[in-house]
Amino acid sequence: MLARLWPRSLQGQLLLAIALALLLAQGISAALLWRAQAERREAALIHSAAIRIVTASRDRSDDHFAEHRQSPRLLAAARQLRIERLGGSPLRPGERREHEAEEELAEILTAQGMELTEVVVVHRPLADDLRLASRLARQAALLGNRAQRTPDNLLVAAVAQQSGGWLLVRVPVPRGDPALLASFIGQTLLLFALLVGAIALIVGRITRPLAALTRRLEQFAATRAVDGQMPPEGPDDIRRLIVAHNAMEARIGALLDEKDVMLGAIGHDLKTPLTALRVRIESVEDETERAKMAATIEDIVRSLDDILSLARVGRPSDPREPTELSALVANIAEEFEDMGEPVSFAPSERIVVPLRTTWLRRALRNLVSNALRYGQTARVTLTRENGFAVIRVEDDGPGIPDADLDRMLEPFTRGDPSRNSVTGGAGLGLTLARAIAEQHGGRLTLANRRDAAGGVSGLIATLTLPLG
Repeated sequence: MLARLWPRSLQGQLLLAIALALLLAQGISAALLWRAQAERREAALIHSAAIRIVTASRDRSDDHFAEHRQSPRLLAAARQLRIERLGGSPLRPGERREHEAEEELAEILTAQGMELTEVVVVHRPLADDLRLASRLARQAALLGNRAQRTPDNLLVAAVAQQSGGWLLVRVPVPRGDPALLASFIGQTLLLFALLVGAIALIVGRITRPLAALTRRLEQFAATRAVDGQMPPEGPDDIRRLIVAHNAMEARIGALLDEKDVMLGAIGHDLKTPLTALRVRIESVEDETERAKMAATIEDIVRSLDDILSLARVGRPSDPREPTELSALVANIAEEFEDMGEPVSFAPSERIVVPLRTTWLRRALRNLVSNALRYGQTARVTLTRENGFAVIRVEDDGPGIPDADLDRMLEPFTRGDPSRNSVTGGAGLGLTLARAIAEQHGGRLTLANRRDAAGGVSGLIATLTLPLG
C-alpha cells in the first residue's frame, strides 16, 4: 500500500520527503515546547504552594517580610489558596507521587528555614474538592467571558513539620493555552508553504529538462531518428548533460546512416554477381548439379535479404497506417493455403491497429514458415486481450527445450543445426520477427504446448501488438 502511495517522479519524491521531514521536525518541536510549558507551569504551581506554606508557618511579621520579598503575581495567587492543617499524611492509597516536584518543593522550603520531615506532592481531579470547585465556578460566573477555562486537576502539596502536624495546600492546575496550539499550526503551515514552494520551483527547474530529455531518449530508442537538436535548459549540470546527449545522439545517427549506406552497397555488390551466377549455371549440362547450384544461390539471396531487413528494421522509413489486422492475417494464411500448405486461420473479430503493413507481413510469414518447417502444420489465431492484439501461431512439431526458448530468438540460431537444403535458412527468421514486433511496441515470445500427459506436443509463437 505504501509503495503505491509513494510518488514515482523525482519532484514528487523530493516534495513528499521534505513534507515528511518538516512534519517530523515540527512534531518534535511541538512535543518539546509542550513539555517545556508543562514544566514551567508545574514550577509555577510549586512556587505558589511554597509561598502559601511559608507564609502560613510564620507569624505576621515574618509573613509581611516574605510577601515583601516575593513576586507580586505569585503572592496574589498565594492569597487565593487555602491552607489546611492535618494530623496525618494526606496521601491516599494508589496515588502516584511526583518525586521531582517534591524535591523542588523541599528545596524551596528548606531555603526559607523550614524544618521538614516529609514532603508529598500529588495530582488529583478537581471533582475531589467540592469546596474549591464551587468557588472556581462562582468566580467563572462572575467574570463571564473574561474567565479562563475551569481546570480539571489540582496539585496537592503537603509538608510534615518537625513540630508536628501537616500543612496542606491545593493549587488548581490551569489548562493548556489553545492559542499556543493554533499559533504552532499556523507557523507549521507557513513554513511548509514557503519551504515546499521554494523547493518546488528549484526541483521543477531540474526535472522539466530531465523529463524532456527522457522523452527524447524514448523517441530515439523507438525510431532511431535524429530530429534536430534538443535545446539546453535548466541548471548548468543539466545543460551539460543535454549537450552531451545531443553530441552522442548525433554520433549514433551518423553511425546508423553509415551502416545503412554500407549495407546498401554490400547488398548491391553481392546481388550483381549472384545474378551473373544464375545466368552462368544455365550452361551446366548436368541437371542435378544445376539444380543444386541454383538452390545454393537462392539460399544465399534469402539470407542476404534477411540480413539487410534485420539491419533496416530499426529505422523504418514508412509511417504506420491503420490496418484491419484480421484481414491481414487471413490474407497471409490464404497465400500459404494457395501453395498447398496446411495453414488454417480461425475467423476473428475486427481489430484495427496502426501498423507498418509490409514489415508485419514479413514477420507473420516468417512465423508461419517456421511452423511449417519444423511442425508440418500451422494454426493461426487472433484475439484481443487486455488492450493488445495477440497473434498465435501453433504447430505440431517437437517443440524446443525450455532452456533454449529465449536463445532461439537470437540471430543465427536454428532448431536444426544442419543448415541443409531441406530446412534451409540462416536462423534469422525468428530474430527478424521479434525485431518487427518490438518496432511496433510489441513483443514475440515462444512457449511449448503441453498435452494432457505433460509432454511437448508443439510450439506456440505469440506475437503481441498494442492496439493504440
